Amino acid sequence: MSYPPPLQAVVDELGRFPGVGPKSAQRIAFWLMRQPSEDVARLAVSIEEMKTKLSFCERCCNIAETGGLCPICADERRDQTTICVVENPPDVVAVERSGAFHGTYHVLHGVLNPLEGVTPDRLRIQELILRLRGPVKEVILCFNSNVEGDATAMYLSRLLQVPGLIVSQPASGLPVGGDLEFADDLTLGRAIDGRRILTD
Repeated sequence: MSYPPPLQAVVDELGRFPGVGPKSAQRIAFWLMRQPSEDVARLAVSIEEMKTKLSFCERCCNIAETGGLCPICADERRDQTTICVVENPPDVVAVERSGAFHGTYHVLHGVLNPLEGVTPDRLRIQELILRLRGPVKEVILCFNSNVEGDATAMYLSRLLQVPGLIVSQPASGLPVGGDLEFADDLTLGRAIDGRRILTD
């Protein structure tokens, strides 16, 4: 038995979402069917407004209002000499939550993954290189610690060999409150390799 075409169309569209399989798409579609019409209309309007009113920052490729700079790039108090390069816009939010970084960002919109067809030309790398003509002194490569993130960091560190430019990565090690016995070998190894001298 197949669903009526209008319902099947919604299931098909929801199934295109990342992480949403056929069963989840059906559950969401049926949930939407049970909601009041005004709630569904409000959802549809909010999605439409997101697409028409938001775009990507002209400078850092983060989310911004269409045709402008994101709030971070527009803030003249930010340190313009340091760029933190991240994979996606949610990573900007995560770094900002830490309160430890006061420079600007650059969002690549992905990491290298040849198996899925994500090659350097599919990322916002050229936009990053253009920014190096400004007052930039340091680029921090801040990616997830996995094969794709490490490959992207290695690729960019070689590409960004510019005289006077520092290319760095956040230290990787044990999480605060973590137990040594539960740490994986790679994390523990990196924590020891990146150890710092304790002073009085």
